[in-house]
Amino acid sequence: MHDIRAIRENPAAFDAALARRGKASVSSQILALDSERRACIQEAEAAQAEINSASKQVGAAKAKGDEAEFERLRGLVSEKKVQVIHLTEQAKAKDEALTDVLMGIDNLPYEDTPDGADEADNVEINRWGTPASFDFAPKEHFELPATQAGLDFETAGKISGSRFVILSGAIARMHRALAQFMLDTHVNENGLTETNTPVLVRDEAMRGTGQLPKFAEDSYQTTNGWWLIPTSEVTLTNIVAGLTLDETQLPRRYTAHSLCFRSEAGSAGRDTAGMLRQHQFEKVEMVSVTHPDHSRAELDRMTKCAEGILERLELPYRTVALCVGDMGFGARRTHDIEVWLPGQNAFREISSCSVCGDFQARRMNARFRPAGGGKPEFVHTLNGSGLAVGRCLIAVLENGQQADGSVAIPNVLRPYMGNATKIAADGTLA
Repeated sequence: MHDIRAIRENPAAFDAALARRGKASVSSQILALDSERRACIQEAEAAQAEINSASKQVGAAKAKGDEAEFERLRGLVSEKKVQVIHLTEQAKAKDEALTDVLMGIDNLPYEDTPDGADEADNVEINRWGTPASFDFAPKEHFELPATQAGLDFETAGKISGSRFVILSGAIARMHRALAQFMLDTHVNENGLTETNTPVLVRDEAMRGTGQLPKFAEDSYQTTNGWWLIPTSEVTLTNIVAGLTLDETQLPRRYTAHSLCFRSEAGSAGRDTAGMLRQHQFEKVEMVSVTHPDHSRAELDRMTKCAEGILERLELPYRTVALCVGDMGFGARRTHDIEVWLPGQNAFREISSCSVCGDFQARRMNARFRPAGGGKPEFVHTLNGSGLAVGRCLIAVLENGQQADGSVAIPNVLRPYMGNATKIAADGTLA
């Protein structure tokens, strides 16, 4: 959500920032609504002042026995009370309309966010590792002999439909090991607080992080009104909703491993083979709540936390800064980390780390009290995948595939897997 005062002070700058995203100018519409709302409030306040003044005079007129003046003042009070009610209702309606408009407008990009129209204009900012050379044609994860017993799309489809999978045996254990390794690393080495949050949330939580109202079709809602979270960004960020923290309590850094649910609206025909794009998946999320002066540096820190997971798993990756045309609704700058998948001969997204500025904080009314005194200010929020567990499983399987059909287990995962060194071609740990 945007600061109406900033738009009033510099509407041209607001429109120029939106234009970088390819969005039409809206400041005139916003300011017109704002002007109408403020006019209703001012008229209501003036009418209330007349009521207050007349109310004081009613008693004096009665005491003087001036019946005509008494009745005139009583009539004026009654008339102005109706007027105040009407104007207050108008102001409320204008305020709700203004809020709806502001909530539907994309966040403004930082100056260092690259310009561009789509993913072709993203800018690579880091690359690590060298894709392995295979003396055979590398397969995709669902084609590997080692995964045939552990990836069951057919039974999952019978139970739940398309874009679901049942993991079993060594594959299920590796999936669990990856999540455990990610959490341990973020808690023990990266200083994040492990958190376990609900997967069912109210409208307010989804609205606070920007999923509502604009992206309702991308998520699932239960018949009694709860939403299934698309990511634990929703729950972790909303921990500070409605709070005013002391500056000394910042930054707050959280991590959580959770189920995530997405309808994948608009993705028909995309990544239908394998488990790259699922309706239900697991992710280890990172969320930071920071002082405004430190949020941009926190984005770089968060990005390194995610990159570090891939490096310890010995998975080649590249990091790109998304251009304004490819960046998400609530972000001011985003770093996507793309892991190398030899089966696809391509880099594919495995993490997206974004700084939102005060965009979410305004929606949630999350503030902090400056240590030096002064009025409370809005915090800044960030979120990032650290990492998507299923996609990481795909990357480990494809990068570790061997000519004999087995899959080598990365060194850091072996303690989580009974010190096994590989998943054999028959799907067992060895």
